[in-house]
Amino acid sequence: MVVRSVQKLNSKYINHVVRKALREDLIPKGDITTNLISFKNKKVRAKIIAKQNGVIAGLDFCKAAFKLTGGEAVFSKKISDGANVKKNKVIAIIKAKKKTILTAERTALNFLNHASGIATLTNQFVQRVNKKTKICCTRKTTPNLRLLEKYAVKKGGGFNHRFNLSDEILIKENHINSSDNLRELVKKAERTKKIVTVEIENIKQLKKVKDLKFKRVLFDNMSLKQLKKCLKICRKNFQTEYSGNATLINVSKISKTGVNRISVGALTHSIKSFDSSLLLFR
Repeated sequence: MVVRSVQKLNSKYINHVVRKALREDLIPKGDITTNLISFKNKKVRAKIIAKQNGVIAGLDFCKAAFKLTGGEAVFSKKISDGANVKKNKVIAIIKAKKKTILTAERTALNFLNHASGIATLTNQFVQRVNKKTKICCTRKTTPNLRLLEKYAVKKGGGFNHRFNLSDEILIKENHINSSDNLRELVKKAERTKKIVTVEIENIKQLKKVKDLKFKRVLFDNMSLKQLKKCLKICRKNFQTEYSGNATLINVSKISKTGVNRISVGALTHSIKSFDSSLLLFR
């Protein structure tokens, strides 16, 4: 299935991913520490609390960890994915057996904190660019967690780049170096009727293809001076995208050039996990 934008995740996918994570934690002998606890079948309540400001994502993964561990678990969200949260805010309340909460706690928080870290960083980038510039993620994702991570980017206010290699055509440096003729390669790509993006490293390359009819030019690791020159050449004919070294420090300056999109691999490969904790209470 071709996926260009991850808006919502279905429960089948969520349960599949969470089951794998729980098995990783419980094979071969289960939670041998919690098994020592007295009255472990007694129902108790716990709350998940934000320990920083940020944007929340991954609540359904968090919920699934408790529900798959103990069917009796009741998970009550106090906010929704995509919401801004302040430090010390209660994110969710869980009512379940002691053993369910203690066993599922770390898996649940791992999903919540990872997704919320992505959403929070994405939102920080979004707040630094003008409204006409889209902040996009890339395929630099954690293996087997791409759907979750691209979903978290959306919840942070960002946009999804192509989902996988079947989705769109992106002609990059190594494709160009592997081909005898860049123009012919682009023409072949055009005939597929797919969205075509061509990565450009300099003005000379851009001039070779500027008269062809593909959708997007990706400027890779360019100086702002060179980027501005390239934008003057192609802005009316193509969507434009910048990639390579965008940071929270320089992304505002990049956005001011008028480029349509800025892709940021760090949204998924270099995030700091969101800080939250789970506490039992009466």
